[in-house]
Amino acid sequence: MICDIQMTQSPSLSASLGERVSITCRASTSIGYGLVWYQQKPGSSPKLLIYHAASLESGVTSRFSGSGYGADFTLTISSLKPEDVATY
Repeated sequence: MICDIQMTQSPSLSASLGERVSITCRASTSIGYGLVWYQQKPGSSPKLLIYHAASLESGVTSRFSGSGYGADFTLTISSLKPEDVATY
């Protein structure tokens, strides 16, 4: 079985340090809790932040949190820090 699922993420955003930031992602069909969030900085491999849509990977700061189910998901950074500048 081949699944063709399109993922649409919110566009690039700018924010100030200390702000709460939310990044959204929408799937073209329900994927249950099957969403992972990665952080990638230039020259580095992607780092797993969140799995099963809302489970925080061990060692990742609790400033990151994930939510959602089905087709709509959100990654939230509770208080933006300089080291959070990356692609998600």
